[in-house]
Amino acid sequence: MSPVTLSVLDLAPVQADATAGEALHATTRFAQRAEELGMRRFWVAEHHNMPGIASSAPAVVLAHLAASTSRIRVGSGGVMLPNHAPLVVAEQFGTLEALHPGRVDLGIGRAPGTDPATARALRRHAEGLGAESFPRELTALMGYFGGTDPDGIVATPGRGAQPEMWLLGSSGYSAQVAAVLGLPFAFAHHFAGENTAAALALYRDNFRPSAILAEPYSMVAVSAICADTDAEADRLAAPRDLAFVNLRAGRPQALATPEQADGFPGSDAERHFAAQRKAGQLQGSPETVRAQAAQLIEDTRPDELMLTTLVYDIDTRIRSLELTAEAING
Repeated sequence: MSPVTLSVLDLAPVQADATAGEALHATTRFAQRAEELGMRRFWVAEHHNMPGIASSAPAVVLAHLAASTSRIRVGSGGVMLPNHAPLVVAEQFGTLEALHPGRVDLGIGRAPGTDPATARALRRHAEGLGAESFPRELTALMGYFGGTDPDGIVATPGRGAQPEMWLLGSSGYSAQVAAVLGLPFAFAHHFAGENTAAALALYRDNFRPSAILAEPYSMVAVSAICADTDAEADRLAAPRDLAFVNLRAGRPQALATPEQADGFPGSDAERHFAAQRKAGQLQGSPETVRAQAAQLIEDTRPDELMLTTLVYDIDTRIRSLELTAEAING
């Protein structure tokens, strides 16, 4: 397996016995170690009304992470555009780019990343929440950066700034939009693995060169939990599996300890759901993860892999990242 560019996606997970502040400080340590390991970029995800995720305000978190590192690119994985007016996003990321030129990524998502009631509370009205609004709002956002100044409004900072813009997706829709606009595309294989190959094929087949990108460029986000043995990796993954089950049942919670998660998910349906989520991901000993990564790269041919590691404590998260990077790239 040839070396592949590696990046990191983090959720700033909040432990069952910790605070959001502690979670964000842990994410800062994680970003610093990712930089030391030579990762290309470090992204945080936007989610709301979830007690186990502290990265609800990506622009704020990224300002801190960029100031706490020196080389690694920092970005959103992503900013969920339905939640925000395009002008606000342009000003926030224009500010980040002004402070940290050449290091800022703006990953844009089409879903709200939360429940409908919270999405309405974020936007305060229904306009812009529907999928049909996404192309218009994305075009406006690009206009603020590009200087076409939608409605005569100049984004300051923002106008003339060029954070590296990505489209995120878990289906073919965003893949096609990214292709038509000539943008790089990041696919959420970590929770939509059944759609990965088809979406990437759509993106590559329909790609149109742009001023931003001459050829298609894709990244695959994959769950990665690596430990000394397969059994230990499975133990470390139990809190993640329980978090998925709780989220699906509409009861999101802080991240349980491995001991609290032992034996869960409990029902046949829960075990089946967890097994489906695990399929195609990276989980096990370094030897197991190396074989899984080789298969994933062969199947999807990404330009980058983005690793997301949802385990209980930061020391284990860092160790998993170290083992995963070594397993994939040697």
